[in-house]
Amino acid sequence: MESISGDTMTLSTPTLRLRTGSVLAALLLAVVGTLGLAGTATAVTHASAASQFSAAGIGWTSSGGCSDPGNSTCTSFEGIRQATIDGAITLKNASGCGLTITGGTETGHAGGTYSHGTGYKLDFSRTTCLTSWVHNTYTYSGTRSDGTPLYTAASGNVYADEGNHWDVLYYSCGC
Repeated sequence: MESISGDTMTLSTPTLRLRTGSVLAALLLAVVGTLGLAGTATAVTHASAASQFSAAGIGWTSSGGCSDPGNSTCTSFEGIRQATIDGAITLKNASGCGLTITGGTETGHAGGTYSHGTGYKLDFSRTTCLTSWVHNTYTYSGTRSDGTPLYTAASGNVYADEGNHWDVLYYSCGC
């Protein structure tokens, strides 16, 4: 209960608690948004991801010429994480290389917590520019169980040189 008389306003304890809670909630949301923590783990639709990639000048292709996530010959972005999209855009901007995505969230990739299907990975066409960038910028970190050479960025993201393409695991939106 509140009352206003002249220039003073008196708030009862329940009203003060409610307003204090609202202010604290707003401050928390502002801090989370400022730190860039909001939305990075959210799943994005294919259309939204495709639009973001297109705006950034990142191309994509599929052997089947489609985007159906249930078809392994398609390249789909359905359910991709926003941090993965942001990571690809950061890679393009930092490297200056043209990028073409050849694999997204479609079926046909190995499963797991940090996989294509969960929105953490993208495959990129192998180019001289991208290969040179990865080899000269990131730290060689050994081989995967299948013998694939791995390179780790300062951000923690992992680049696997699969011979005919780069398989990239985006833990964060850095490159």
